[in-house]
Amino acid sequence: MPIVALLAALVVLVAVLIGAATGSAPTSNGCEPQANGPPVAGIPADYLALYRQAASNYGIPWEILAAIGSIESDHGRSKAPGVQSGENHVGAGGPMQFLASTWASFGVDGNHDGKKNRYDPADAIPATANYLRHNGAPPKMRTALFAYNHSNAYVDDVLSRARNYKMTPATSSTPTEATPPTECTEAAAITVPNATIAKIIAFAMAQRGKPYVLGAAGPDAWDCSSLVQAAYKAAGLAIPRTTFTQWPFGVRIPNSQTQPGDLVFFNSGPGTSSNHPGHVGLVIAPGMMIAARCSNCHPAIGVETYRRPDWIGTTRPLLKITSASSR
Repeated sequence: MPIVALLAALVVLVAVLIGAATGSAPTSNGCEPQANGPPVAGIPADYLALYRQAASNYGIPWEILAAIGSIESDHGRSKAPGVQSGENHVGAGGPMQFLASTWASFGVDGNHDGKKNRYDPADAIPATANYLRHNGAPPKMRTALFAYNHSNAYVDDVLSRARNYKMTPATSSTPTEATPPTECTEAAAITVPNATIAKIIAFAMAQRGKPYVLGAAGPDAWDCSSLVQAAYKAAGLAIPRTTFTQWPFGVRIPNSQTQPGDLVFFNSGPGTSSNHPGHVGLVIAPGMMIAARCSNCHPAIGVETYRRPDWIGTTRPLLKITSASSR
């Protein structure tokens, strides 16, 4: 409970900072208490973020996805055949144990690297949500889970583990958090270093739900680089227009020191490489970014984890801008 209260307080702090910076009264969007939720015992942070992001995108409770991940691979930590590579005795592979035939129909490119890889949790977890939704979840959850694995014992195990994930360690009958509405689960608890970064993030967050169009520069649609450029412009700061020019512009920061307002870059898209990234996002909180992702993504512009295999670097444009203005 104290963690949830702290997260809510951080969101209020951002609203106050934004109001002070813009001269307008802070407003509530109804999602402020939700945040991304506290850590959950037994689930690695990167997997938990992926479960919650898939829940946001597909409307499947994150604890259901986590329960499946727990059974199938101990959240990717199992060394059993077929988890890291290859297939098990029935032909299933990856942390969520997809058959190749099922993956061909329901696999998802969750990290937008141009590949659908059932061994990559960033793809396998949203694919699980996609498959459950196709089979009737969440209203027909038991039916969907039975389609995932034709065993009533399996279905019962998933539902039991899911209930446990929602309970606090202190009181086994008290939920840590209710599953929030889809439109709210995207909102991350954000604490910012200053009002300038609050303005940048506030603008970007206000674009959630708008379409992605390659080459678009707002206000009705954005691509990844135009979104972050416009967010900086909202705070009175100028950065280059394209991902290829934004990458060398900012001061390079170790990935371990990423903070809100930084830009994170990915080796994703045609013609990109480890030193020529093709995708960019804006850091809003530890482990989370807002990005204009792709035209077929749901949502096209939304919050997701930046801790993914194709993350190649981080820059801090504010250091470049501050240094130039002080000369």
